[in-house]
Amino acid sequence: MEVRQTDIDEIIHLEKRALERWCRGDPSGFLEISASDVVYFDPFLDRRLDGLSALTAYYESLRGKISASRFEVLRPRVQLVGGAAVFTFNFVSYGGSEDVHRWNCTEVYRRDPEGWRIVQTHWSFTGRAATAP
Repeated sequence: MEVRQTDIDEIIHLEKRALERWCRGDPSGFLEISASDVVYFDPFLDRRLDGLSALTAYYESLRGKISASRFEVLRPRVQLVGGAAVFTFNFVSYGGSEDVHRWNCTEVYRRDPEGWRIVQTHWSFTGRAATAP
């Protein structure tokens, strides 16, 4: 199967643009690229969130509370499977309301008529202690 580099580049671009907004306290970047049937896992929640309405309510409770002066997306990998893509990466954020936080992330994107949309998100801690670089 032919690897569609333009799709891979687009997904990475969408994610980084949403992360830029997230680090400024604006979760709307992720909400705008999430599908209505998105599911979301977060280590701060005791259960999965189902649907864009639930994700919106959760993200609105965080609006303005997240701040990072910079971030890195490490070891990004996009695997295309038909009309879907699995994007995995390590995320490191620095400064702001956080010192250094290290995360694992898996996002599953689906190609919808509107473009690539997130249908599944899973954030977890890397297991390493947060330390300054």
